[in-house]
Amino acid sequence: MTPNRVTHPADDGRGEHFRGRIEGFGVGTWDLDLQTRELEWSDLAKRLFGLERDRTVSYDLFLSLLEPSDRDQLVKAIGRTSGGGGLDLSFKVGGASGNGQWIRARAGVIRDDAGTPRHLSGIFLDINQEKQLEEALRSQENHLRSILETVPDAMIVIDSRGIMQLFSSAAERLFGYSRQEAIGRNVSVLMPEPDQSRHDSYIARYLKTNDPHIIGIGRIVTGKRRDGTTFPMHLSVGQTQRAGEPYFTGFVRDLTEHQQTQARLQELQSELVHVSRLTAMGEMASALAHELNQPLAAISNYMKGSRRLLTGSSDPNAPKVESALDRAAEQALRAGQIIRRLRDFVSRGESEKRVESLSKLIEEAGALGLAGAREQNVQLRFSLDPDADLVLADRVQIQQVLVNLFRNALEAMAQSPQRELVVANTRDADGMIEVEVSDTGIGFRDDVIPNLFQTFFTTKDTGMGVGLSISRSIIEAHGGRMWAESNAAGGATFRFTLPATDES
Repeated sequence: MTPNRVTHPADDGRGEHFRGRIEGFGVGTWDLDLQTRELEWSDLAKRLFGLERDRTVSYDLFLSLLEPSDRDQLVKAIGRTSGGGGLDLSFKVGGASGNGQWIRARAGVIRDDAGTPRHLSGIFLDINQEKQLEEALRSQENHLRSILETVPDAMIVIDSRGIMQLFSSAAERLFGYSRQEAIGRNVSVLMPEPDQSRHDSYIARYLKTNDPHIIGIGRIVTGKRRDGTTFPMHLSVGQTQRAGEPYFTGFVRDLTEHQQTQARLQELQSELVHVSRLTAMGEMASALAHELNQPLAAISNYMKGSRRLLTGSSDPNAPKVESALDRAAEQALRAGQIIRRLRDFVSRGESEKRVESLSKLIEEAGALGLAGAREQNVQLRFSLDPDADLVLADRVQIQQVLVNLFRNALEAMAQSPQRELVVANTRDADGMIEVEVSDTGIGFRDDVIPNLFQTFFTTKDTGMGVGLSISRSIIEAHGGRMWAESNAAGGATFRFTLPATDES
């Protein structure tokens, strides 16, 4: 009986012709005898692996050219071919240039007449360009992923049905859903009612009418976390196309802290305005008490003098007039006592003094008193010494002083070509901390300085003349002092001191 013989392309003239044409397209050919492990490579195959043309190729040499992990994969893949499967592997080998070469090996099994696998015959492909493109795409993808991992705003991508396709790390932290939980679900789960029920109709209406209610326009909406709590957020939505299908990318910023800060500033401003009004009323009451006490005392004296003039009068109504004069004198004295008590109450300057951070007081007062400074091209310079920071003070009252000084400085610099406001603090030798507020405004004449802190004295057309008087009263009630001076280069500087403390 004649044994079965393997028909191999290498033994066939047409096979040689076919192999030559293939190598003309940059494809190397190879053949492995599965029984003897004899290996044949074409010249182009050798060149792809960085081997000389006359180099004898063996199976062991082939394996030695591969990395250990690729070598194991190749051996296992060749072992699986006995079951009839093909081979398709990609690996990188060191080329002649030293840069390395990416190669894809593909092969199929050739059987003898009895169906026994005898040869593994295939091709080597140069896939350097494909791998470089793949690496570039992977690098871009990693770069995009790193951006999505670090960007503070949440990013969510949905398709035309509202199904989430991408859910960034910031979105996970903001909404409480993991990426695996969110992707594949409708984005409406991130919204409270009634938007949750209406969102799909919003998308359908946009796709039908192309009328953007939110596309390309940022707006403030309400979001819902996984635990059911809601929060204010700023939402910006953009549209893209992929394979002809629309996709929508939403950028979400949590406004909770922003709104809390705004509410805190409004609360602080209202508190300062309230205290300012009360203090202004107290200052005016004190001034009025001083002025009214004298006419009240004169009224009482006139009443007593009239009472003496009526003594010995024969008029039958004299007793009644004397009684009325006595009661009027008593009421005048009583009114004076009431005003004196009110004045004493105001002058005591009762306040709740605590250990406060001066830099924090200046920061919060600046948020109120320096609003609009940037629009007026005012340069702000805070030169604060952290070693002179803790003071014993009533927070609201000291901020009232700072706000008053900041606003006065902005008004003084409104017409100045150079606008610079400097706030500094230093520790003096008397256990006090001095605060300086200096501007480059119009300043004031030297003859004005002695009257600056007098009640109802003002250099403004619309001023009431109580702001600086109130400020000095507050500082003096804290055990400090307040004064003003002209700057040599123009402008004015106000200084005040507060008791320092080392308590934390």
